[in-house]
Amino acid sequence: MAVWIFILKVHSPMNVKHKINSFTFRLIPLLCFFVLSSISIQAEDITISIYLRGVYESKISLLPLAGTDALKPIIIIDSLINGGTAVLNVPEERIPGEFILRFDYKDKASSTPYPSEKRIIIGNQDLELWVHPVFCNFADSTYFQKDEKENTAYLQFFAENSRQKEMLGLLQNFLLNYDDPQSEFYSEGIKEYEKRRAAFNAWVKEQIKQNKNLFVSNLFGFQLVPTINWTGTEADRKQSLRDNYFEGMDFSDPLLIKTSILKEWMDGYVNLYGELATTVALRDSLFTLAGKTAIEKVRKGNPLVFGWMVDYFFNGYESFNIAEGIIMLQPYLEDPDCLTSKRQEINKRLTGIETLVPGIIAPHISMQDADNRLFDLYSYTTESNYLLLLFWSADCNHCNEMIEELYPWSKQPEIKQILDIVAISLDETDTEIQAWRQKMKELIGWRHIQSKEGVRSKVANDYYVLGIPVMVLLDAKTKEITALPDTAAQLEKLVNQAIK
Repeated sequence: MAVWIFILKVHSPMNVKHKINSFTFRLIPLLCFFVLSSISIQAEDITISIYLRGVYESKISLLPLAGTDALKPIIIIDSLINGGTAVLNVPEERIPGEFILRFDYKDKASSTPYPSEKRIIIGNQDLELWVHPVFCNFADSTYFQKDEKENTAYLQFFAENSRQKEMLGLLQNFLLNYDDPQSEFYSEGIKEYEKRRAAFNAWVKEQIKQNKNLFVSNLFGFQLVPTINWTGTEADRKQSLRDNYFEGMDFSDPLLIKTSILKEWMDGYVNLYGELATTVALRDSLFTLAGKTAIEKVRKGNPLVFGWMVDYFFNGYESFNIAEGIIMLQPYLEDPDCLTSKRQEINKRLTGIETLVPGIIAPHISMQDADNRLFDLYSYTTESNYLLLLFWSADCNHCNEMIEELYPWSKQPEIKQILDIVAISLDETDTEIQAWRQKMKELIGWRHIQSKEGVRSKVANDYYVLGIPVMVLLDAKTKEITALPDTAAQLEKLVNQAIK
């Protein structure tokens, strides 16, 4: 079970002084996010004809960089022999978009397959691609037909973009590190930087205009360099980046959400807030502010972009269990222009926030455990004071990080006397369940239950579990909810206080 997790972490005061230029220059990532398949500029399927050479044979896979099945093969050619041709028919609902062509090639019949990948953009043009998998990213060995448009425009833009960004970067580093910001020399440096920044942004906008009929033009706007308040303090400069982050962006185009860069670009924005967070409470407040500010920026844009932004922040808030952030999203669900794909999930989570609170009797659980014994919550008896219900998945990195901290602590003699732990796995696929069975062997002393329908199961619905891990601490005798700790540290603090 893959769970989306923010890449951000709470920064201590020692980490706050981060170079501002790492946020100013935005680079193209190979990341992915949700995309609505209804967006398309195509009338029919697109074909990619691949001519293989230079190797004995190769398996060929096409993987989208965006969508619910991002980085999962949607087309597979099991084997193409050297000199052969493969034709891939890409369905219209998949295009336009960004993709990875993966080649698992053999130099000879007895060789072990070796992977190589080429990133491609598919618009409204059939493609022909001559490929040498060993050198699939070298223009003299792997190339499209002469009249190819999308990938050619992409390479031309980003070659010039890199050159100009390098010159801006040199000036920016000078301004950041110059020791006399009150000097005339520094002022002249600011003037030169602003002149070059204005020229660069004008060039980006002109490239967007010239290539407006190509999907790739939707990637260019993310390269715009926002205004920086160079005359202020370092804090003022970073505040200006937060204030001006969306400067120049056009959110009226629904194809924005089919680019692979939008999520990474938004991660960079949230990171500007995250680096200020020195406590969990401050993190939650800052991320909620970031979400409200960003959503308001796109609210008057295309409804699909508006909905995507609500989905993006809901996923982040759910990952970190930021209740105030989820509550902040509620008014946007009432806006008919918000085409969110998460409306049902957000409403369910809001209901859970209102109903699953300390002081109520926990919803009943009656399930077979991993040892085929019945676990009946209401009839469960123990000498311990507390019972922890832990919803998790062996396929969830965030869950495993929490367990690595939680398990050794739970094995301490004084903790074992006061706390029982029931770990409820939401793993679903055969691979996930196999990983759970293996991981379960390392967690001796916990009682293990596997809920076969995962987040769609009755127990997950009863406890309003949409993202994991989730912890529910109960009074072992009354089965009342005592607390809903977000982290292992919070749980440890609650139980350690009870011991004292």
